[in-house]
Amino acid sequence: MRMTELTPRLRSVADLVPQGARLADIGTDHAYLPAWLILHGVIDQAIAADLRKGPLDRARQTAEKYGLGERMSFRLCNGLAGISAREIDVIAIAGMGGETIAEILAAAPWTREGEKLLLLQPMSAQPELRRWLWEHGYTIRREVLSKEGDTLYVTFQVCAGQMEPLTDGELWAGRQRPGEDAPLREEYLERLTAQTGRALDGLRRSTRASDSGRLAEMERVHQDLLRLKEEWSTWQR
Repeated sequence: MRMTELTPRLRSVADLVPQGARLADIGTDHAYLPAWLILHGVIDQAIAADLRKGPLDRARQTAEKYGLGERMSFRLCNGLAGISAREIDVIAIAGMGGETIAEILAAAPWTREGEKLLLLQPMSAQPELRRWLWEHGYTIRREVLSKEGDTLYVTFQVCAGQMEPLTDGELWAGRQRPGEDAPLREEYLERLTAQTGRALDGLRRSTRASDSGRLAEMERVHQDLLRLKEEWSTWQR
């Protein structure tokens, strides 16, 4: 049976999985990602893990539907708690908040040892996750943007190793490099500058003393995002 094509959000993760990798999909839900990768010959087998029984049951149903029961194993566990380092090369964590992803990695320090590849797609708190990775010995090799409807998603390709410090704007938008293929980058920067601009307006009107520190921080972020936006625009000319 032919599987329905992945959504753009999940396809952006799938495209980063190396041929022949041993994959663990954390928070797998329906297990569409590992099923698609196996059916398309990218990987031979996978571990599908979820914290809750309901999603894991749906993952089993997907495997049964496409005849993959012998090529997928299922783990009911919190994050990576039920998976050992020697079983896998690649870890995909998509569809969670950035702070939850950080908690999962913090509980599995072996993810920053050796040559594990992490594919992380935070639904929120992207600046917080970038900062956490930087501060805990991980390197973001690349960021890939995808779009579903009106929503932009970002997938981090991460490995072990200390990366160079990120600027205020890079914590929000990621690091950019001349010549990279990123057709959604301009829109991403536009949205972030608009978002931080609105936040600045609100903070400037605020009368709460606690907001004064946040105002200074947000001004730094906004100005650096404007710098990144101008830099990106210059590179596209």
